[in-house]
Amino acid sequence: MSSNVDIKKLLEAGAHFGHKTSRWHPKMAPYIHSARGGSHIIDLNHTVEGLENGLAFLTKIASEGKSILLVGTKRQSADIVKKLAETAGEPYVSERWLGGMLTNWNTISTQIKHLKDLEAKMESGELASKYNKLEIQRFQEEIDRLNILYGGIKNMPAKVGAVFAFDILHDANAVKEARKLHIPIVALVDSNADPSLVDYPIPCNDDAIKTIQLIADYLKQAIEQGKAKVKVTEEVAK
Repeated sequence: MSSNVDIKKLLEAGAHFGHKTSRWHPKMAPYIHSARGGSHIIDLNHTVEGLENGLAFLTKIASEGKSILLVGTKRQSADIVKKLAETAGEPYVSERWLGGMLTNWNTISTQIKHLKDLEAKMESGELASKYNKLEIQRFQEEIDRLNILYGGIKNMPAKVGAVFAFDILHDANAVKEARKLHIPIVALVDSNADPSLVDYPIPCNDDAIKTIQLIADYLKQAIEQGKAKVKVTEEVAK
């Protein structure tokens, strides 16, 4: 991927603001620039390097036609993650990580099949022809509930090429499951988290909405570049 990570934009977005020094994780020491007002300041040169490495890897994954699962269930990131995933055409989890979303795919896929069946029957009018209005409303409520839980992974393959996490502490279970299955993880790692848990750590503020949005914009570009390569390969194959 041709790098276009702008250190000035990261600075303006507040990507360098870490947590209180008392809450730091010692393994983040190499990425800390200094302490100011009792909080750590992350070295943005390391942020740029981590971001460039992570984005290049994700471009490669996308160019191989593999899916990238985007995870961000924290309030600040949920809407940004959902919008990014829908634009980029990738699976996502922005509401709640349910245990087994990666490691117990058989059970999860059964729920997704049930959701898809209900949606198909609702759309075709099959339910309307058999049930009264109140019953139809209950079916719709079930569809809505299942979509909140599984809507983002409805079309996800059984095995994804990578996971991108916007907060590895808040979504620790997603990180654990990906590690168990040896799925590569690219993630934002704030000053209070352990960077050794992920394959491509991006030392960065993971709380500021401006920072999360900026990272999402870079992610979108990286994924689109990878998918463009897939299209070129398919055109050549024709």
